[in-house]
Amino acid sequence: MQDIPGAWRRVAAGAGLIGPDGTAAPTIFAEMSDLAARTGALNLGQGFPDEDGPAEVLEAARAAIANGVNQYPPGRGIPSLRTAIAEHQQRFYRLTVDPDRDVVVTAGATEAIAATLLALIDGPDDEVVVFEPYYDSYAACVALAGARLVPVPLRWPDFQPDLDALRAAVTDRTRVILVNDPHNPTGAVFGAEVREEIVRLADRHDAVIVEDEVYEHLVFDGPHVPLATLPGAWERTLSISSAGKTFSVTGWKIGWVSGPAPLVDAVLAVKQFLTYVNGGPFQPAVAAGLALPDAFFASIAAALRHKRDVLGAGLQAAGFAVSRPQGSYFTVADAAALGARDAADFCRALPERAGVVAIPLTAFVTPAHRSDYATLVRFAACKRQDVIDEAARRLQTLA
Repeated sequence: MQDIPGAWRRVAAGAGLIGPDGTAAPTIFAEMSDLAARTGALNLGQGFPDEDGPAEVLEAARAAIANGVNQYPPGRGIPSLRTAIAEHQQRFYRLTVDPDRDVVVTAGATEAIAATLLALIDGPDDEVVVFEPYYDSYAACVALAGARLVPVPLRWPDFQPDLDALRAAVTDRTRVILVNDPHNPTGAVFGAEVREEIVRLADRHDAVIVEDEVYEHLVFDGPHVPLATLPGAWERTLSISSAGKTFSVTGWKIGWVSGPAPLVDAVLAVKQFLTYVNGGPFQPAVAAGLALPDAFFASIAAALRHKRDVLGAGLQAAGFAVSRPQGSYFTVADAAALGARDAADFCRALPERAGVVAIPLTAFVTPAHRSDYATLVRFAACKRQDVIDEAARRLQTLA
């Protein structure tokens, strides 16, 4: 067959991966990681750590495998992990979550997002409001579900949304307001006024709030504030998180959705026919991680804050303008002063010029808005300290 029909084309188009000849191109992450491997450049492109997480968590996984926890876990997740998630929500956010009704464990946050959108979207008249730039999975999943993506732009340098633009985007057609806070790829943390307006608009237009909180423990100034904690938000909010970013175990793919039981049940109805279940021996290990003391959670934010500062100083010394992130793995820099006109071309040349790999921010936006982010580049600071130090040194050779 020369022309393969099916939803794949809609998904690839939604993610911006359909080439001029109609074929699907690889993601920019695959391209840049391959470039790093071929050139020996330091990979600050894809957002995964290069060192292991806490020993207690790794040992718990080894013990589970040795003790026979190697078969299908329950569909909602093992009871000890669901209880640990509920206790985590109470401990950090004072949210009362029923582990038997209000939680479902997923194959990472990415499956949680896919299952949630497939569960809640009912047809092409539904709209999903996102903040642009956005994690590329969002557009792909919205396209797979057959809905319309409505982006609200986040503008350089602070990447906070204009509230009038947000109000214009949310209408009675809005089925979901999809929020990522702390934000990938910009590193922004939304202010109180933005959070309150999201909740107000969701209530006014009877929309569901879906909050992707995978960087919840990587906020640099003050605690993370989930939307579900705001007055009137709980009953219409699904909170998504995962173990990967907090415990540096991105390959384990253990995530979860929590929220009011009717919404969680809707997600489970779809999720059970995607992966069914996953990660049996990793689930008790993540439960052990969620029970680690407060000092652990404070330490991972402090360590990443220091790496952010080292990376940012190196970028500024190289001649970039730098947006100072408030959370997440990522720092966005403007390469215009270094002669960049197209961020993708700049990133393809950067390994040869400086021995560092980064990701163009244009990979995270709709085609109509790429010119607004034409010279912006994302760097990931979630690497070993010596790697960040060396990357900062190399980048300064661009000056």
